Amino acid sequence: MNKPMTQIPLPGFDEAERLWKEQYAAQIGTEREIRNRSGIPVQPLYTPRDWNGAGYPGALGFPGQLPATRGIYPTMHRGRAWTQRQLIGLGTPEDYNRRLREILDAGATAISLIPCNSVYRGYDVDQVDPLILGTCGTTVNTAQDMATCLEAVDLGRISVGLNDPLPFTLLAFLLTVAKRRGTPWEKITGTSNQSDYLSHFVANHMFFRIALAGSRRVLTDHIEYMNRYVPGWNPVSVVGQHMQQAGATPAQAMGFTLCTAIQYAEDCIARGMAPDAFLPRFSFFFDISISFFEEIAKFRAGRRLWAKIARERLGAKNARSWRFKFHAQTSGVDLTRQQPLNNIARVAVQAMAGIFGGLQSLHTDGHDEVFSTPTAEAARIAVNTQNILREEAGLTDVIDPLGGSYYLETLTDRMHEEIEKVIATVDAAGGMYAAVEKGLVQQMIGESALAFQRKVESGEQKVVGVNCYRVENEPPVKALERPAREAMLSQVARLKRYKAERPQQAVNDALARLAAAAHDPKDNVFGRVVEAAGAGATHGEICRTLRAEMGFGQPLVMV
Repeated sequence: MNKPMTQIPLPGFDEAERLWKEQYAAQIGTEREIRNRSGIPVQPLYTPRDWNGAGYPGALGFPGQLPATRGIYPTMHRGRAWTQRQLIGLGTPEDYNRRLREILDAGATAISLIPCNSVYRGYDVDQVDPLILGTCGTTVNTAQDMATCLEAVDLGRISVGLNDPLPFTLLAFLLTVAKRRGTPWEKITGTSNQSDYLSHFVANHMFFRIALAGSRRVLTDHIEYMNRYVPGWNPVSVVGQHMQQAGATPAQAMGFTLCTAIQYAEDCIARGMAPDAFLPRFSFFFDISISFFEEIAKFRAGRRLWAKIARERLGAKNARSWRFKFHAQTSGVDLTRQQPLNNIARVAVQAMAGIFGGLQSLHTDGHDEVFSTPTAEAARIAVNTQNILREEAGLTDVIDPLGGSYYLETLTDRMHEEIEKVIATVDAAGGMYAAVEKGLVQQMIGESALAFQRKVESGEQKVVGVNCYRVENEPPVKALERPAREAMLSQVARLKRYKAERPQQAVNDALARLAAAAHDPKDNVFGRVVEAAGAGATHGEICRTLRAEMGFGQPLVMV
């Protein structure tokens, strides 16, 4: 990291600085200390005495070169803009397919699928109350459902993001659909967006389906299988989003995410995989809060740190292994139910922070996501927010346009230091697996969440429409209507017919082999999941089988 350039002569600097400080103090009066969300003090002004270009090669370098602060590709967004990957999920598979086509027509360049909460919890539609089905995502229980979701989508041409916690049944269904269509698996690209079981154990309990040790085994098997048979797929997405939305500061979220990536990499190495065989397919997924400069600095510092970790700690030799590829989503936590149209401005600011931070893929929230899955109009505005930033605002014209800013570079260095402190704390606890098993990470996040909430409640942290600039008697907001009960009952009936008409013995045999694989370290559990999906097993059956053999997921809840 760069150091202040106090030794280099700056004619007239000292006298000008002294005069400014006197004038500033006279006008500002009593001033409270300002700190960002990571607790880093923010000065009123930054100069060459805070950061300078003397250490440019070691601190910044050039895009596509070490230390990677300015981007992982030589051209970055000037050569290829970020992927617009809007999250979609509602109703039945038919509903999803209709919305998917609308989003693609609006300009999205990749697709993402969010399943119903019943799916996240590991159940089929015939195992839960129909009233809750399809309200937060799409009901996908079989390969047949997946085929309907992806009707008219060329799986060999468009990248797919699956919000699919382990044991990755949705991906198994997708591979089954591709096989039936004759699409070679080598042509399939995308990401297992919700593969990070440690983040689920810590901060997203609904997604945590299988006990901790079993989850560790399934993920490693998944990485090994996909690297071998679907080489264009990113089998692991290390998720900082859950922990930041649970209350971690941006620096903590980045630190915990890097620790998790280290843990998964070390698990793969222990399995016998070479770092350069799997690290090029590691990806990351982050939340973008409205703390604009802090988020940009978070991403730049994280990218620099990961390049160093991959080389020096994990032993990767291939430059592709050092790349910090990340998807980001504007923060739903920052959106408010009060005056929800203000959320359009919040999303735009968050999106700009992610773009200036050098992301590869972006989801922009609908302004009404605090009420429901976005309405079609809100989803269109969210997509067009990205279109405006790319096509009208000129944000792709210059690579790392804020690079060299006295403030941003100083802040990047400070964020770097704070992230390293988090990594050191986790290392001292025995690594990320041990740290979450003990509850250390959960405790740190809880303390940060409480501190931030107290600032909001005291008014120190202003939130427009919530604790300032309030409006009385706001008109009601029209949220997305619940799926028709008849449609959900029809989906349940369709699943029951599916189960009655499938080759049951083939399903039973495949599930038996899956159960046996859970106890055979020489077998690949995810390979058996794919086999079971192809034989006709449902999502709920696959999850139930592995829960019976590996244990039900029970997160550690801190009180």
